Amino acid sequence: MTSTRVIGPYKVPAIGLGCMPMSGMPPSKDWILKERDTAIGVIQAALDAGVRLLDTSDIYAPTWNSVGHNEILVAEAVRTWSATSAQKDEVVIATKGGITRAPEEGNWFGISGRDASEHYLYRAVEASAAKMQMSTIKLWQHHRLNHFMPFEEQFENVMKLKAHGIVQNVGVSNYNAEQLRRAIKIGGTPAQGGLVSVQNEWSPRSRAWADVLEICEEHGIAFLPWSPLGGIDNSQSLENAHFSAFEEVAATHKVSRFAIAIAWHLAGSPVAIPIPGATRKESILDSFTGLNVKLTADEMAHLNASLPANPPLHEELIPQPPFRT
Repeated sequence: MTSTRVIGPYKVPAIGLGCMPMSGMPPSKDWILKERDTAIGVIQAALDAGVRLLDTSDIYAPTWNSVGHNEILVAEAVRTWSATSAQKDEVVIATKGGITRAPEEGNWFGISGRDASEHYLYRAVEASAAKMQMSTIKLWQHHRLNHFMPFEEQFENVMKLKAHGIVQNVGVSNYNAEQLRRAIKIGGTPAQGGLVSVQNEWSPRSRAWADVLEICEEHGIAFLPWSPLGGIDNSQSLENAHFSAFEEVAATHKVSRFAIAIAWHLAGSPVAIPIPGATRKESILDSFTGLNVKLTADEMAHLNASLPANPPLHEELIPQPPFRT
């Protein structure tokens, strides 16, 4: 395992920071909305520790009319970080778009609005760049597919964002294997100026996308596991007794089970860059120690043998757009 990984033209440490919880999501984290300085301090502590990938989205916001809340927070944290200009230039803020939100939809997790039209995506990236006070976005990822619009048209519109000039590199989120193959055929691999990242759920708890990960490895596409530690507020997170093997291996290495989960991700794939979320400095610094853990083949086998059965996919991810005939 190396301590750095590649996302398109960028080389970053092999762990990023998922910034969604800093906007009070899920609701158990809404306390942080009253502690903006704490949220910024968590991001800056991660940067001080060496993190250079910050994951955000326009839809990470506490209310329908505060879209961009997380983007604004993350960009401010980087701007006010006490580092050199060269260090700040190393940071990749990866944002996302494609989900819409209406006044009656209080919590974005349950919403159904999707828009992948060319016009909407242009306006979305322009709004994200403006909120983050950037002329260009280093990495923009399509957050959710529209269930009814032809898949190929959606990805073609994503690729047009590069020609638009605001987006330097594009990625996708929540793609299955066939969608990823078609996206590569349309837009190319990272080496061809095409797709550079895929962000899907992947953790010791949930491993439904093994075929997607294999395609990413084949083409050098960064795989960014969301909920890499099993998911906040989840009954089968690493707190669960199913994961006693992670406790055992953690004791051997004198680190936490969460650090072992990060090490499990990195040992499992050369393109994986887990993005654990955090609302406390201690949490992200603890996860970061997983970079220094080198799991043996026997330890990996022990961990993998202990994993529970995959939970069913979230109902939101089951409807899929049609392919062109």
